[in-house]
Amino acid sequence: MSSLRKRVTITIREDLLHGLDRLVDRERIRNRSHAIEFLLSRSLQSKPTQAVILASGEGVNMRPFTYEVPKPLIPVGGRPLLEHTLALLREAGLTHLIITVSHLAEKVEQHFSDGQKFGVHITYAHESKPSGTGGALLAARKHLSNNPFVVLYGDVLVKLDVNDLLKTHRETKAAISTIAVTSVADPSAFGAVKLRGTRVVEFSEKPSTSADTSRLVFAGVAALSPSVFSFFPKRHRAGLSLEDDIFPKLISEGRLFAYPFEGEWFDVSTPEIYERVLQQWKG
Repeated sequence: MSSLRKRVTITIREDLLHGLDRLVDRERIRNRSHAIEFLLSRSLQSKPTQAVILASGEGVNMRPFTYEVPKPLIPVGGRPLLEHTLALLREAGLTHLIITVSHLAEKVEQHFSDGQKFGVHITYAHESKPSGTGGALLAARKHLSNNPFVVLYGDVLVKLDVNDLLKTHRETKAAISTIAVTSVADPSAFGAVKLRGTRVVEFSEKPSTSADTSRLVFAGVAALSPSVFSFFPKRHRAGLSLEDDIFPKLISEGRLFAYPFEGEWFDVSTPEIYERVLQQWKG
């Protein structure tokens, strides 16, 4: 995609102009021209972009909550955790969703059904038992088109410009995956990321913390091209991990890139973090 721009003159209705101005926040949308470009880019996408939500884990670290309630249905701000992700994607115009399910899958499907009442269309990819983030993505593969797509971890709460992530991914010709990264004080519970420019040169899952440990961590959101599946092992195995098995291969070929952001973000992985989410998540 070319980044060259040409100056054009347009005449626009005053009410539409007011609508454009409401989009301008000086950060995500810089000015009127950027607002017009943003809306055109979204509306002219040739095919709907799909999103895969990995929600088939057992939520072991969230027990006892997850003995009876699947993690996607744990309440945050008066609605289930996963509803916040659906709202993020719907607002970005991503309405073709694939949700991977396994643990207490029937409860997730009963709540979300086909997604119509949430303004999206949901397809479920079933796993007989959770098989890691890589295994869950493989379960969703048969439902994907041959276009870039977004992957989100089902236990993540995030405020992120998903369209800008996708745009960055498409414009980075060398990228097979572009991962959203954010900064934290203590990266030891996450996947620490070292960059050269925006190219990822090192990914350390749950590293020990020292002075030279990167404070940038993988936020559980990524844009991927379909060719990512060529980096998966030919024989499926239990516990296949994007972080441990796929990302290192992409790094070795210079095909993993980063999208830094500083929006709200929580990895709702333990009761302690959940308690903090209930107090701090603005939604």
